[in-house]
Amino acid sequence: MSKETGKRGRPVVAGSARQARLEARAQRAAQGLSIGRGRPASQTSARQAKLAAKAAKIAAGIEIKRGAPKKTKSEPAMA
Repeated sequence: MSKETGKRGRPVVAGSARQARLEARAQRAAQGLSIGRGRPASQTSARQAKLAAKAAKIAAGIEIKRGAPKKTKSEPAMA
């Protein structure tokens, strides 16, 4: 079996538009800025408000319980 391996994958064209985009993205990531992956979140949505409230509780040290609260058993009414 031969140990020689060639360069694999598609060759990189140095001056291409894709390489420029990748370089700009790498620079934004190095600066700690948004790199623009995925759909942006709407800060006015109900879910974002809920997540912000949860993060605030965690920051304040309040215990976050998972799931729905336990159901309380009610006594059957005697007729």
